[in-house]
This record gives sequence, C-alpha cells and structure tokens, in this order.
Amino acid sequence: MKTLFMIILLIHGLIHLLGFMKAFLMAELSEITSPVSKTMGLLWLLAALILLFSGVMIFLKNPFWWLFAIIGVLISQVLIIVFWKDSLYGTIPNVLILTVALAAFAHYDFEKKIRKEVTYILENANEEMSSPITEEEISQLPKSVQTWMKAAGVLGKSRIQSVFMEQNYQIKLKPEQKDWYTTVAEQYSTISPPAFVWKAKIEMMPAISAFGRDKFIEGNGEMVFKLFSVFPVANDGPNPQINEAALQRFLGEIVWYPTASLNDNITWKELGNQSAKATLTLGGLSGSGIFSFGEDGHVLSFSALRYQGSGPEAKRSEWTVNVTSTKEFDGIKVPASGEVTWKLDSGDWTWAKFEIVACNFNPNKTGF
Repeated sequence: MKTLFMIILLIHGLIHLLGFMKAFLMAELSEITSPVSKTMGLLWLLAALILLFSGVMIFLKNPFWWLFAIIGVLISQVLIIVFWKDSLYGTIPNVLILTVALAAFAHYDFEKKIRKEVTYILENANEEMSSPITEEEISQLPKSVQTWMKAAGVLGKSRIQSVFMEQNYQIKLKPEQKDWYTTVAEQYSTISPPAFVWKAKIEMMPAISAFGRDKFIEGNGEMVFKLFSVFPVANDGPNPQINEAALQRFLGEIVWYPTASLNDNITWKELGNQSAKATLTLGGLSGSGIFSFGEDGHVLSFSALRYQGSGPEAKRSEWTVNVTSTKEFDGIKVPASGEVTWKLDSGDWTWAKFEIVACNFNPNKTGF
C-alpha cells in the first residue's frame, strides 16, 4: 500500500510538468486549452518538483515527507482552481495525498510526544550503580524469590536501572473476537522511580492500523490508542483505577528486571515453597500480585486483582500472565514468551500472546 501511494504521488507530480511544458512551448498540448504564462508555468514546475521530492523522501523513509507533500498539494490545488476547466480532476489525487499526509503528520506528532515521555523517564532514572548483588543481600527475600533471583543470574551483577524491550504480540481486543491482531511493540522501563512507556502498532486489517501508547509516570497511568494515529479508539487515564492498574502492570513486569525485587517500595510475603505475594507502594498508591515459580526457580506466572476499566463502575478481575518460555538476555534469564488472560464472569479471555524479541538492560538515553 505504501508503494502504491508513492507511485500515485510521483505520477501526480509528473503530470504537473505539463503546465510547465505548455508555458515554455516545449510541447503541443491540446488537452490544456487555457493559455499558461511563464510565471504560472514555473509554479506548475515548482509543484511538480515538491511532489516528486516528497515521493523520493517516502522511498528513502524520511519521516518528514508529509511536510513537502502538504506544501506541494496546496500549490497544486491553487493552480487547479486557476485552471479549473482543464485540471479539475487533479483535485481527486490532491485530496488523497493531503489525507494521507495529514495522517502521517499526526503519527509524527504522536511519536514525538512518546519520545519526550521516554526521554523524561530515562533522564530521571536513578543512575546509582550498586555493588555486585550477593547472597547476603537477597537473604531478606522469601525463599522462592531468592531461588528465582539465583536462577535469573543476578548474583554478582549490579542492580538494573532501566530496560528496553522489543516485543511481538497477538491481541484480541474483545472476548468474542475470533482472529488475532498482529502487533509489534517497544517499551522503556525505569526501576527507580518506577515508570514505563510502551508503544505499539496493531495491524487490524490490510492498510488499517492503530497506534497506541501505555505509560506509567510519577504514579499516573494513561493508555491511548488511535486509528491511523488520528481517531481515538481508546483513551483512559490518568484516574485512580488506571493508575492502580498501571502500577500492577509495572509490578508484574519486574520479571524482566529481577533486581527490582530488592527495592524498598516492594514488600514480600512468602506463600509457599514456590509462590510469594509482592506489594508495590508508591506515595498513596499501592498494588499487589502473586508470583509463582517452577521447580527450576524461574517465573511461571503472575496474577493480580486488577481493574479492567476505569471510573466508579469499574471492578477488579483476576489478571494472569502465564510464562511459556525463558531466555537469556544480556546475561539475565527472563521470560521470553507468554499469554495474558482476564478471568471474567463470562469466562476466560486470553487477550494477548507475547514474545520478547530483545531485552537490553541500562540502555542509553536516546529513546525511541
């Protein structure tokens, strides 16, 4: 679809050269019945060059192609109005190009906002590097959590300060949805203070995509999804329910930064040989969840009573993440794939299957 649009843009740009050729008597063009002055001819040439340049920028994957497309379309449409009798049908591709260009601008603006949020959390992350973690240091934790920490391979390593992940998802937005949506996502998380910014692109059907961002910053959660980065299809938070749900998501995701288990704002309660309850407190906000571990010490699941929506009518439902594989990234063994399920009164709704493509600890601060 992108290639087709680029071809349309280039052809539309080339057609503008006819006005230039007519003005400078470079060809006999009976299709253009109105006289074209040299000044107008140069404007036709200018519109052609700008539109062609925009098409080349798309080919080169330059994110600012939309700016030149909008300028080119505006010049083009003025010329079409002046020469309406001969060129009125040029309005059709102009409307198409302008629509796509404005959507591209909206996506650029959305991405810019996300980059600012990522930069903010990375710049505010605690950079104090601790001495290598020892068995004595983790001895305060429940036995099952100690076993997990050892299995993950954190002994002898410094505490993780931030994490960058690339993820592949399959998502069902509603329990009754039959087909999975393919999704690619990226996430930055910081451990102290607790924060994350997650962005995703959902391929809903050919040529139709939704772009989303989920975040938890300074105790406030917010989730936004927009069709074509323009039309909001979900916009929740910050509010008490979303804030608590985002905090619980962060708590569950310490499986990807195990050294966070030692943070003072997380308290633990042993529930048995292979499970423990964790509670994360941040200011006046608090949330809990239960971690279950396999005989090898690695995480099997995380479950929490979590708000599914927001507002006064929102209720907590059991939210479970089941780990299906473990992999080593940067010397730390963490979950590599799994499924996320809501246990509702109407039945279980597995809404996401995920795969961790990359997991980098303490990345630089350049952001997305």
